[in-house]
Amino acid sequence: QVQLVESGGGLVQAGGSLRLSCVASGSIYSINVMDWYRQAPGKERELVASITSVGNRDYADSVKGRFTASRDNAKNTVFLQMNSLKPEDTAVYYCHVRKSWVDYWGQGTQVTVSS
Repeated sequence: QVQLVESGGGLVQAGGSLRLSCVASGSIYSINVMDWYRQAPGKERELVASITSVGNRDYADSVKGRFTASRDNAKNTVFLQMNSLKPEDTAVYYCHVRKSWVDYWGQGTQVTVSS
């Protein structure tokens, strides 16, 4: 019922920046919280950032001060601005929403940070 399409991943050097985007479509009425998760190889998927429809934000300790979530409600899009990237940030990044007791995930976008 909800489709999420991500973009913006890529390869950057340590200290560089990327901006990820996720566009929601389908049955998107009344979606409040949109999330960014990431998963490194062999690791558990972890919550990176959350943002509500009115702009309230929460971040994982590992990215505070470096990452910023934002959204454009008119375009049903959430962003993740990633600055001062570290090799430890290398992972597949996913956007996520929960609606009507169902979790919806984007396809994931690869972020690779080299030394």
